[in-house]
Amino acid sequence: MVRLSPALLLVIALGGFVGGLARYWLSGVVGRAVGETFPWGTMAVNVSGALCIGVLAALLPPGDGQGLTVSLWAALVVGVLGSYTTVSSFSLQTLALLREGERRRAAANVILSVALCLGAAALGYASAGALTGGVA
Repeated sequence: MVRLSPALLLVIALGGFVGGLARYWLSGVVGRAVGETFPWGTMAVNVSGALCIGVLAALLPPGDGQGLTVSLWAALVVGVLGSYTTVSSFSLQTLALLREGERRRAAANVILSVALCLGAAALGYASAGALTGGVA
């Protein structure tokens, strides 16, 4: 079990700060580029976050629950990616599409998000494993 030290909580908080800013920036850039009639910005954030978490899962295998690996996992996965990716925005945007009578778009958002995020996580994991000679 990982002990939640003040230092570990600080790296998680700093990671969350970075992830939140990155999410706001990327979703805005994508939304302005392609329009906001469909939540492409949130999808871009969640798919890129899934890719990153797949890479990190391959590169930072669980160890003894101590040391640098735990700190990196806490900072990058719990902090940065936990704040960067957003199931809450995905849920709210899907609900908004449903409330507006856009059932097909809502279904497309759910199906595409799950399929693309799962695929991105698997791709990230396999790619990092292949590059490092690990098992993927």
